[in-house]
Amino acid sequence: MSLNRKLRTVAFCAMAVATPWAWAQTTVKDAWVRGTVEQQKSTGAFMQITSAQGGKLVGVQSPVAGVVEIHEMSMQGNVMNMHAIAELALPAGKPVELKPGGYHVMMMDLKQTMKAGEVVPLTLVVEGKDGKRESIEVKAPVRALGATKH
Repeated sequence: MSLNRKLRTVAFCAMAVATPWAWAQTTVKDAWVRGTVEQQKSTGAFMQITSAQGGKLVGVQSPVAGVVEIHEMSMQGNVMNMHAIAELALPAGKPVELKPGGYHVMMMDLKQTMKAGEVVPLTLVVEGKDGKRESIEVKAPVRALGATKH
């Protein structure tokens, strides 16, 4: 085998081994946080999350809030109900929308007012089917208080 062919083979094998770690298992798109008014102590963060191989969102953190939880809003009879959930399923390859009136990230005990144009750092913790966890750093722009869409 020629030296050139050996080098190509070694390079190919190195790429094949490195590839799974080079690709993110989970991607986040269109993240944003709803703005607040003075003295308001909670708000929501919204985004689209896609897990390539499937998994679940098991936690979220942010330095701007004392408490950050994954929440679900649903209608029960004629009443809108909101409650924390321990995890949010992320089916393989299917985008999961966190949006007003549905699943979202609830940020409570805010340490500051969320002003339009600012950027809020969030860390999402996703657990894969294999039990391994990955942290995803997200920079979510703040939108005006009345914002519901892009």
